Amino acid sequence: MPSPTASHGSSNMLNSQTDRMVAHAMAASPILGLLSPAGRKRLAASGSMLSLEAGGVLCQQGDPGDAIFLLLEGEIEARTASANGRELRFAGFEPPAVVGEIAVLGDGLRATDMIATRRTRLWRIPRAPLIEALHAEPAAAVAMAGELAARLRTTSATLEAIRTMDLGARLAQLLLAAAGDKALVPLTQTEIARRLTVSRETVSRKLNKWARRGWVRLAASGIRVLGKNALSDLMEHGGPT
Repeated sequence: MPSPTASHGSSNMLNSQTDRMVAHAMAASPILGLLSPAGRKRLAASGSMLSLEAGGVLCQQGDPGDAIFLLLEGEIEARTASANGRELRFAGFEPPAVVGEIAVLGDGLRATDMIATRRTRLWRIPRAPLIEALHAEPAAAVAMAGELAARLRTTSATLEAIRTMDLGARLAQLLLAAAGDKALVPLTQTEIARRLTVSRETVSRKLNKWARRGWVRLAASGIRVLGKNALSDLMEHGGPT
């Protein structure tokens, strides 16, 4: 795993640019956004900046849960190793997501590795001021409990898909989810392969076969989904891929 390049802010005082960035991300967060403006301001003042290059390690499985992290820029991926030693991706998080809250609320250890997939900036908030803020404003604590439940459902769905779905169905599911209402999937084949825990060559063969069938178009800008109905049917019912 690549070595991270990380730097913590030398002061807890917010400069004006960082102040605006953190305030905006906290207000947009489904968890921290339920705190009052005064509560968010106090919590922001307790934090510090953390920067990671692509491949940088935010935390590793088994590390103490001593802080949460508010994403300001970039992406964090939660991963763990499978039984055969391959990396298994649980989820990816982008701004204004909060990560690391499970171990913090449980006063326990990190359950997965968390890795920056690209240059990423986060606001690190220590456990003690977070717990104090949640005690003071229970609505935010309830929201965090809901977010934890949703993430557990997502993790369970990921594991179930790996256990029961073949590669074609899993690839179709990923493309449809990443495309959303648009047709373009802005992921490289290498990124897709990492998310599916397979080789890039395996993904490339499958995508080229689908391109010949007219289901997708491969371009420099990404993968354009042309046959959403065909991919949906494959994801739900299986069949030749």
